[in-house]
Amino acid sequence: MKHQKFGIILNFAICSLNFSLPGLLLPALLLALSGLLQACSGDIFSGSLPRWGIGGRYNEGREQFLRGRGGNMDTAVEALQSVVKDDPTYKDSMTLLARAYYRKGYFDAARQVSQRALLLNKDDEIAWLVLGLAQLRVGEDEPGMETLGGAITLASKASRGGYRNFPDWDSKAIVRTAVSRAVVAYKKGLEEKEGILRAVETILLRMDDEENFQRINKPRVEQRGRE
Repeated sequence: MKHQKFGIILNFAICSLNFSLPGLLLPALLLALSGLLQACSGDIFSGSLPRWGIGGRYNEGREQFLRGRGGNMDTAVEALQSVVKDDPTYKDSMTLLARAYYRKGYFDAARQVSQRALLLNKDDEIAWLVLGLAQLRVGEDEPGMETLGGAITLASKASRGGYRNFPDWDSKAIVRTAVSRAVVAYKKGLEEKEGILRAVETILLRMDDEENFQRINKPRVEQRGRE
């Protein structure tokens, strides 16, 4: 039904162009649009756009984290597994897959995948945070605490202006506040294990919140600069 609607719109558009396009160009346009219609697997009227290629699948997986706790981790796992299968070095796809596994409660898988991510980039503060969390979740308490100690420090140093190419990153200090609270929880030791887990998980959530804010706000700032 949705493709039927799309076909009607395309036919109308082509008929409208019929008198203005050269004779040889119209068949080529019709063929291209026909192929586009066949390729569409999403509902263009509901906003669920089809995605092509590794970049589209990566973005689909990443976007789930930018939706906060409402992100669909089944979608994230499916998309990121596909990316990693094709190219395990593609951006931070391995780290995001580890995060998706962790959010799904697959803690041992998260531990293993985050370790693989760190083989690709030993300075990936997010992968270190996920690894430490996963280690605590599977009962590797001492290694987990050691991992988190370094990971929290690394995240604190990394989360500054320019992080993820955003000059005004964390201007409201929501990430720094989360890191500070995680440090306080960490210093209490394993007797506050659940508190440590919650505090470090909050760092990741606040980073997602901040990135989402920056993505929305950055075009507005650039527009004001041009006015």
